[in-house]
Amino acid sequence: MPFRCAVLDDFQNVATTVADWSVPGRELEVVPFTEHFGDEGELAAALADFDCVVTLRERVTFPASLLDRLPRLRLLVASGMRNSVIDYAAAKANGVTVCGTQSSSTPPVELTWALLLGLARGLVEESTALREGGPWQSTVGADLHGRRLGLLGLGKIGSAVARVGLAFGMEVSAWSQNLTEERAAEVGVRRAPSKEALLSESDFVSVHLALSERTRGLVGPAELALLKPTAYLVNTSRAAIVDQEALLAALREGRIAGAGVDVFDVEPLPAGHPMRSAPRLLATPHLGYVSRANYERYYGQAVEDIRAYLAGTPVRELG
Repeated sequence: MPFRCAVLDDFQNVATTVADWSVPGRELEVVPFTEHFGDEGELAAALADFDCVVTLRERVTFPASLLDRLPRLRLLVASGMRNSVIDYAAAKANGVTVCGTQSSSTPPVELTWALLLGLARGLVEESTALREGGPWQSTVGADLHGRRLGLLGLGKIGSAVARVGLAFGMEVSAWSQNLTEERAAEVGVRRAPSKEALLSESDFVSVHLALSERTRGLVGPAELALLKPTAYLVNTSRAAIVDQEALLAALREGRIAGAGVDVFDVEPLPAGHPMRSAPRLLATPHLGYVSRANYERYYGQAVEDIRAYLAGTPVRELG
């Protein structure tokens, strides 16, 4: 009997093309799912006959209620080495080994700047007008040089974003609950005295924090009210860090110049969701980690995990 592996949310249908899924001495059947399962019942039914599931990031939740319905499942591989939506205790109780893969921080850094630059120079509006025969120049771009970039978080991704901002000639400041003067100095940026100070003085704010109980809802109505009316907010981190309803209100009422968002409370976004049509919003469908090199790493190492599991050798275990 082949070892059956389901690959979830393979929207571009590329998982089987970016890695070698062969397993020496064992038949591996790989079944990509190109559509997202929004209902746990549908997901449980679809995965009932699989020994292994490969899931991208934290898009699909694996609670005890789902794991209990998958008696054949033995291996769960998630891209990245951190996953907050898997019930590890339930996985262990059901005899499921949970593994991870490495992940590059470069793609989200690059996407952050794609969103920020797209907002600053009105690229979507101007490109659409040019293609559709609209007015020749209708926006006035916002400058980066000499403006302040405020970073919520100065970890691996935030630090890389900071260095690009410095290269553009921006003044860069950062804040997080644990950020020290020494760490900020290492990166060459200023440590803001408080979250409120960073938000009120920045022309561009970019979020680069891990989601936790301390950061959930960190940017809510009161924080958004501190932003300048000419300021832009970018979030390529986690949706729950920024209050989505408060952000929508700020955009609709013109209280900030715009926002660039790659993460949402519900993914994929349902048709007709207000985030699909909000004014002053440049939105992308969670592309932060989506690059060929990252996919080659994800799926290539997922296969390594599968091979190691089947061979009884150590895997990149999570939990």
